[in-house]
Amino acid sequence: MVVSTTPITEAVPLSLCAREPRVPADRLVAEMVPPPRFDSVRFETYVPDPNQPSQTEAVAVLSSFAAGLGGAHATGSGRRRWFSKKPAAPTAPRGVYLDGGYGVGKTHLLASLWHATPAEPALKAFGTFVELTNLVGALGFQQTVQTLSGHRLLCIDEFELDDPGDTVLVSTLLGRLVEAGVALAATSNTLPGKLGEGRFAAVDFLREIQGLSAHFRPLRIDGEDYRHRGLPEAPAPFSDEQVTRAAHATEGASLDQFPQLLEHLARVHPSRYGALTDGVRAVCLTDVRPVPDQSTALRLVVLADRLYDREVPVLASGLPFDRLFSEEMLKGGYRKKYFRAISRLTALARDAKGLVDE
Repeated sequence: MVVSTTPITEAVPLSLCAREPRVPADRLVAEMVPPPRFDSVRFETYVPDPNQPSQTEAVAVLSSFAAGLGGAHATGSGRRRWFSKKPAAPTAPRGVYLDGGYGVGKTHLLASLWHATPAEPALKAFGTFVELTNLVGALGFQQTVQTLSGHRLLCIDEFELDDPGDTVLVSTLLGRLVEAGVALAATSNTLPGKLGEGRFAAVDFLREIQGLSAHFRPLRIDGEDYRHRGLPEAPAPFSDEQVTRAAHATEGASLDQFPQLLEHLARVHPSRYGALTDGVRAVCLTDVRPVPDQSTALRLVVLADRLYDREVPVLASGLPFDRLFSEEMLKGGYRKKYFRAISRLTALARDAKGLVDE
């Protein structure tokens, strides 16, 4: 056996820009489970703020909701419906809608609901709103309805309506799933009756928006962003040299120039951003600068969500993350998405501080 005596002093960084993943449709379905960050969360691990009684109430309501999903599928799989070809329409909202600000634990609670629901993982689906619309794009509408209709529960994180097409698509999809007996749960920073507000002519699609709202019982969760409670301010960006050195010293790290990464994201469908980060243990970026336009900004939001879900630290040089989006963007219809991205990237930047030898 020949043993190499050459010392290995550093790792060779990966490049996200060199990756163009192809994701088969069946993987999209199989991966509709809570992301790694929320693998172990449960209602018992959620710590309500004693000054926010709505948080304690949310745990009680969702625990009861999960327990109520333990019987036969609502289409009547436990008892045949004689003289009826269609399942009876639900008489009350068959869903809960968690409304609250950033970082109050909505996703923790949504994932806890998924874990607490007494059904096999294959009968429960969990994904972001974007992942759900991407699934329809990959499978087609009818196949998506057929695939999800046998589920006990569909959890939709970060529910937002960004254009009229999504409004009609999701309204129709959820209506079909509710008719099939699927229970719904969603999180958002926007009350269901206000979805789409500020993004497009919502009044023209009022019927669809009201139809969506009818599927859910709103549950308000008050509180401050836990990612910032008692924590220091976001760390200042490092130098290009520090980021590059850290990338070479960290096994499984990627290293890319921020402007080039933004250009690459335009060539990769957002449904593949999760696969883009497969095996990446840290993302190192140089030359972070303001995002040039809204389309690019929305793609970056999706990438930030996937990195946060997977707990991938982000080490960067250039501008701090709270200066990524222009004042105009932060005051526009997508402002909630941008604030969420800033919050999540800031948390990941804190996680990355240990990668740098100061």
